[in-house]
Amino acid sequence: MSRESSTNQPKYLRIAAELRAILERGDYAPGDRLPGENTLAADFGVASLTMRQALGLLRGEGLVGSRKGSGWYVEDFRPIRRRGIPRLARDQWGSGRTIWSADDDRSPDVDQVTVTEEAAVPQHIAEVLDLAENETVCVRSRRYVMENRPVMLAASYLPQVLVAGSAITEANPGPGGIYARLADLGHAPTRFREEIRVRMPSGEEVARLSIPADRSVIKLARTAFDSEGRAVEVNEMTMDSAAYVLDYEFDA
Repeated sequence: MSRESSTNQPKYLRIAAELRAILERGDYAPGDRLPGENTLAADFGVASLTMRQALGLLRGEGLVGSRKGSGWYVEDFRPIRRRGIPRLARDQWGSGRTIWSADDDRSPDVDQVTVTEEAAVPQHIAEVLDLAENETVCVRSRRYVMENRPVMLAASYLPQVLVAGSAITEANPGPGGIYARLADLGHAPTRFREEIRVRMPSGEEVARLSIPADRSVIKLARTAFDSEGRAVEVNEMTMDSAAYVLDYEFDA
């Protein structure tokens, strides 16, 4: 392994960059155990604490993970390629398929789901859905796991008056999901808007996603509009940033 170069960067950042290049080059396969911290520190000519900082940075990126009493390993999880445009096409959910089947060859499981009717509306959601002061929403909260790993938390907000008595208020809304059921109600989504930002996770998000506290999360808010331009759903998603590649392909 090459020694640190003479730059103004902190040592742990320079070492992290070199280790990242080594991993990207494929010197270690997914699941391989890395040399011990002391061995790596000696190879790079730094203190063990500096090496631990470098490895912690790569753990935050999802490239390596530690196992108590066993050391550091190359992560073997293949990120989900989330194809943002084809997954929302009407011929996807309209044919009874899940939007996830447009992403890659794997589909996540929902291991936690809660449906709450007549729920109070957060102010920012009420503004997007254009709800009156006394209106309520149906909230569908889910946790998604892939290969036994939590990857996303999601909460969909829909006007209560719109979905009351429909399959949308059930844990399993049926083939095609809630967009197909909105179509059944005469409010098929015809346009979507997605807003994306990245931030550090809350304590609850760290616990529910089982991620390190220093790993960022992707916050994606999607609004679905019907043919009359009415916002019929807001879906707020919190994604493990190391578990996703956001893929948007469209014509010029």
